[in-house]
Amino acid sequence: MPNSTLTYDIQRINIFDGFEASRRVCDQLALGVVAVFGPSHSSSVSAVQSICNALEVPHIQTRWKHPSVNNKDTFFINLYPEYTAIARAILDVVTFFKWKKLTVIYEDSTGLMRMQELIKAPAKLNLKIKIRQLTPGNQDARPLLKELKKDKEFFIIFDCSYRMASELLMQLSSMGMMTEYYHFFFTTLDLFALDLEPYRYSGVNMTGLRLLNFDDPLVASTMNKWAMDRMQGPKQDKGLIEGVMTTDAALMYDAVYMVAIAAQRATQMTVSSLQCHRHKPWRFGPRFMNLFKEAQWNGLTGRIVLSKTDGLRKDFDLDVISLQEDGTARVAIWNSYKGMTLIESNRDKNSNVTDSLANRTLIVTTILENPYVMVRKSDKELVGNDRYEGYCMDLLKELSNILGFTYEVRLVGDGKYGAQNDKGEWNGMVRELIEHVADLAVAPLTITYVREKVIDFSKPFMTLGISILYRKPNGTNPGVFSFLNPLSPDIWMYVLLACTGVSCVLFVIARFTPYEWYNPHPCNPSSTLVQNNFTLLNSFWFGIGALMRQGSELMPKALSTRIVGGIWWFFTLIIISSYTANLAAFLTVERMDAPIDSADDLAKQSRIEYGAVRDGSTMTFFKKSKISTYEKMWAFMSSRKNTALVKNNKEGITRVLTTDYAMLMESTSIEYISQRNCNLTQIGGLIDSKGYGVGTPIGSPYRDKVTIAILQLQEEGKLHMMKEKWWRGNGCPEEDNKEASALGVENIGGIFIVLAAGLVLSVFVAIGEFIYKARRNADIEEFQRRGSTSSSGSSLSNDLESGRLLGDDTE
Repeated sequence: MPNSTLTYDIQRINIFDGFEASRRVCDQLALGVVAVFGPSHSSSVSAVQSICNALEVPHIQTRWKHPSVNNKDTFFINLYPEYTAIARAILDVVTFFKWKKLTVIYEDSTGLMRMQELIKAPAKLNLKIKIRQLTPGNQDARPLLKELKKDKEFFIIFDCSYRMASELLMQLSSMGMMTEYYHFFFTTLDLFALDLEPYRYSGVNMTGLRLLNFDDPLVASTMNKWAMDRMQGPKQDKGLIEGVMTTDAALMYDAVYMVAIAAQRATQMTVSSLQCHRHKPWRFGPRFMNLFKEAQWNGLTGRIVLSKTDGLRKDFDLDVISLQEDGTARVAIWNSYKGMTLIESNRDKNSNVTDSLANRTLIVTTILENPYVMVRKSDKELVGNDRYEGYCMDLLKELSNILGFTYEVRLVGDGKYGAQNDKGEWNGMVRELIEHVADLAVAPLTITYVREKVIDFSKPFMTLGISILYRKPNGTNPGVFSFLNPLSPDIWMYVLLACTGVSCVLFVIARFTPYEWYNPHPCNPSSTLVQNNFTLLNSFWFGIGALMRQGSELMPKALSTRIVGGIWWFFTLIIISSYTANLAAFLTVERMDAPIDSADDLAKQSRIEYGAVRDGSTMTFFKKSKISTYEKMWAFMSSRKNTALVKNNKEGITRVLTTDYAMLMESTSIEYISQRNCNLTQIGGLIDSKGYGVGTPIGSPYRDKVTIAILQLQEEGKLHMMKEKWWRGNGCPEEDNKEASALGVENIGGIFIVLAAGLVLSVFVAIGEFIYKARRNADIEEFQRRGSTSSSGSSLSNDLESGRLLGDDTE
């Protein structure tokens, strides 16, 4: 502004005295002014505003002020962001962080006005908001902070001045709340002016808004000049960065700059003395106001655009800043029209899994469970983490190597995984995570729906399902007549009846058809004697020979008998082929006689008792299941809680071995147990599918990093190698070998008995035939002896001739 001088007049007043404020502003207007700045408090600003409206002098504010209801303040300008914009910015940040429960703490009543948009949000975002007020006139907020810590309020919004924010930070630190589980949001635009150096490495999440854009060269140069001037002035309060320009100072800078530029552009404008009692307005006032509202200004606080109706600042940007280990950094930009936009450099900031975990010591809770965590056996006294070994300890060591943290392993106090009682209270490792007693839970902790609502889980490091642990059933001892097993007794009976029936039919048809009779003396064609080979015994011999695939010397000649023979041969072909095909399976594979084969078998019976670990994920699965079979099983277990539910897996295994009891547990545990106890086995398949994950408190910054490390171990194959290391047992004999084995006497010894019985039977039949023939010959000789004494020789010859023909099948 060449050849121009900007003159200012500062009046210090009691901000709560509206009468004094009116008198002082009238004194200033009498001197002749182009604009009035301040005051900052609502008790006196209304009086000043009414005078400026009457005399048409621009009244410029740089502090937050709730607009008047009637909007008649035509000569009012406020460079502070529009009153609903801050609340919308906070709401967008809350939405971005996906907070579901938060606490708002405000310093004075104006805080509720500023937070209106956020307070209205729960109906749309399913957000639970608790609102508390700091004790007026008392900067000691530790009693309130103690309540918040006890109630586990981890997401807190502080609406207060930056000086009060400085006090709160020190009190939060003294309360032990500066941890990675807490997230504090300060609505003051001067969070950057606070001394946050003591909290950089605490892991606490701290977010705020900033109106100044430090990347602007104008802001940087002005801030440096301001810092040099302030360094020579009086010292600031403890907790504030010395020499840093605050947002209020920057807004005042922009307000004076805006008035100076407008005065330069307003040609032929004169300043006149105004008297409050005359009510004569300044004639250049409306023109001066239009210069403010029609132009756009670029200042320390960014682009300045004023509304033509109410004089409020509309289009502006806010930097979303966050405390990190290297200081405060801008992570996003919020615009009053466009909303929040992430900074590109921060989109993939968390891709490096080693940051923010290096050199940290985490408390790890776990539980003794073979082979996941076991007490190491040693002749020396072990301390610390060396006391334990197992799959989870190896997993924890690998995670530590990747992420760079150290850890301290502690066994869960009550020895339980974690379940919810009827009052909604949790126990076990889940409770320790909820109460932040531990940072991680590295154990066979199943990822379930109810647990996921109160804690966070990493990606599963092991997948499994519920199955049944039971005693190995005894194999059926093969009998000496096991070669008869391929066909059922009914089929054997039907085959014998079929053989008898076909033989009888063949005998009848062979007797009936003329083509089965033949001349036994072909050389004597004139002989009338004919013979038939298919006697009743021969017919049976033909059927048996065909059934045994051996045949006989008898062959049918007539078409009718050949049809009978062909059909019988086809029948025997199918029977013998089926018998041969099924014989191998029955003789070479030992069948197991198990009383139960699946969960359905368990549910249908009550003789075998079954259950699971009390308060474990398996019990919770049956308790919450809506499937009829599993509901029935839970009804059985809940009715016998004292006997069906066991304290731990060790107790359940003992019961399975000693009593008629079936244990419902994870398949991985069953696999481990059955490798070390050959009397136990898994019955049936998997009832469900789930996984073991590393548990963390809700909102823990470690969850995503642990997940990335687990995926890395999975891709490298280390998870599989660790499982092979700890699951491999001494080895049990193979039970499921399906290859054919050599047959022993116990398998086919019965056929030797049949052979011996047949030989013995043939001996007795031969003796019987011998006796029968001897008696027959004796009768013939007796007959001949008596015939020799007969007087008629011709008669004796006829009798002898007829005796030779006895037994011949002739006609």
